[in-house]
Parts: sequence; C-alpha cells; structure tokens
Amino acid sequence: MSKQPSTLNLEPSTFWKNKKVVVTGGAGFLGSFVIEKLKERGATDIYIPLIEEYDLADSNDIARLFDTTLEGIDAANMVIIHLAANVGGIGANRERPAEFFYDNLMMGVELMHQAYQRGVGKFTAIGTVCAYPKFTPVPFKEDDLWIGYPEETNAPYGLAKKMMLVQSEAYRQQYGFNSIYLLPVNLYGPRDNFNLETSHVIPALIRKALEAQDRGDKELVVWGDGSPTREFLYAEDAADGIVTATETYNESEPVNLGSGYEIPIKDLAELIQKLTGFEGKLVWDTDKPNGQPRRGLDVTRAKEKLGWEAKVGFEEGLRRTIEWYKENREHVPAKDDLCQAG
Repeated sequence: MSKQPSTLNLEPSTFWKNKKVVVTGGAGFLGSFVIEKLKERGATDIYIPLIEEYDLADSNDIARLFDTTLEGIDAANMVIIHLAANVGGIGANRERPAEFFYDNLMMGVELMHQAYQRGVGKFTAIGTVCAYPKFTPVPFKEDDLWIGYPEETNAPYGLAKKMMLVQSEAYRQQYGFNSIYLLPVNLYGPRDNFNLETSHVIPALIRKALEAQDRGDKELVVWGDGSPTREFLYAEDAADGIVTATETYNESEPVNLGSGYEIPIKDLAELIQKLTGFEGKLVWDTDKPNGQPRRGLDVTRAKEKLGWEAKVGFEEGLRRTIEWYKENREHVPAKDDLCQAG
C-alpha cells in the first residue's frame, strides 16, 4: 500500500530555523508522526533519545542526554517535545499502577527541571486525557482539570502526567521558563501498539476481530457493556497539533487536542466489526471494567489559540489503520511500552 498523502499543514515554518529539536518517544507511535511533521515544517536537526541509550526516569541519564545534545549549541535554540510515556490500556493500568506512576512522574519532572536549569528555549509537555476527573462534564474543558479525582484505573498514570502541568505553570511563573502543556485525547492510527497486553481499545479490537475472522470464530468477546463513550484522534492530526502549538503557543493554560467526535464503545466495536469483515457475534463481558463513563474534549481553545482542528474523519482513519495493520501484522513488535502519549 502506498503511503497515504497528508491532508494536513505542510507549509514550512521559520520557527525551526537553527533549532535543535529533542523528541522523547520519537521512535514510537505518535513520535513517528511528530518527526514526519517536524521535517515537513522545516526542522533539520532532530534528536531522538532511544530507550536503549537513556532511561528517562533516571536523572543521571537525563543529564547525560543534555550533555550530548547541547554540545556546541546555544540552549536557547533547543526545543524539547516530551512524548515519552509508559502507558497501556485498562488491563495494564490495573496490573502496573506503581510502575506507570513512578516512570511517568520522574520522566516529566526531571526532564523539565533540567531543561530549565540548562536554559532550554521551549518545552512542550504532552499530557493525557486520563488526567481529567472521572465525572468531568462532557465535553471536557481545560478549566475542569481539578474538579475531582481521575477514573481509578487510570489515576496513577493520569496524575503523574498532570504534575507536568503544575510544574509548567510554576516554572513559568517563577522562572519565566517557556513550557506549554497539551492534552491529546486517545490516539489511534497506523503504527499503533497492537500488543494485546498493553494496547488501547482500537488496536486491540482490530487485532482481535481480524484474528477471530481468520479462525472462523462465531463470537468475539469485548470488555464491559459497550456503554462508555470515547473520543479518538488520528495520530497524524495529533502530531500536526503538537507541532503547531510548539511553533505558536507560549501561554501557561493547558490546551486540549481532540477531534470533537464522541462515539459509544458499542458503536465503535460494531464499526470495527464491519470494516474488518468479522462475521461473528460481539459478546460483551460485563464482569470486566468499563473505565471512565464518558470521555470527550472541548476543542474550542485549540481553535482559538492555535487555529488548529482535526482533519481526518473517524471512519476514514479506521480504514487506514486497519489497512496498515493487515499489511504489517507479521512485523508488529511483540512489545511496545514506552511509545505514546494518551
């Protein structure tokens, strides 16, 4: 299959001239699209710290990262886009809450602190929709981030990521450090993590439906009762929003990045069933958790502050994702942990 043509902003930006860009998580799912978008917009000096070389939860490794990347350049010309996250779906969040809390907290706090100490010019922190309180009125507005406690399954991960917002605002207030905080909704798209132990709902359902179809199964078991609603953002759209915000946004208020389209999990499962060609029956396992009852973002601030909105329609994005997985399923890694935000 030929590469899908981008429908997004391809205009080069003078912002990236003479800039060095460090993209943590740049080798992962969302990161791969951010790297492509940076190159389209004119960035030429891009550094991706690989997990094999740097443990970003270790302050010494972060110091070594800055020693390497700042050699011979003015720190004011460095931009950091922090995408790296130890993240997974409901099952992984239930089994590894301490790991998700510690790794994500330490990565964010120490990376931003050392960036400030070194005089880095711009820091873009990527949060998560899991930071929102469980019963936030839908659509989620950025001003509602602190009205309650997150959904319990996601709370350790969500709160660890939300601490970067506190840090970002505090460092801007006290030190004048130019950091911004973005909140992407759940992402999906080609190159997603299809490992059933750690994947999110869309890649998990796509893989399960195709494998069930291959086996000729009559049923496909889906967690929960199908009633929760979710909003999903195509990864290329998210990358466009992140790069646009990095170029143009310099304020302390967090900004949601979403599609503005909310869908019940039941409808999502039925749509994936249709698009994958699975001919069996969907069976809902109501003993399994539903997760947060509703999740959808108010994207007004992104439109007003960034002039940005999502472009790829949901069904079209699903078709592209399914097609990519069908063509690459034999090469999909068995494990993909430090991969994405959201």
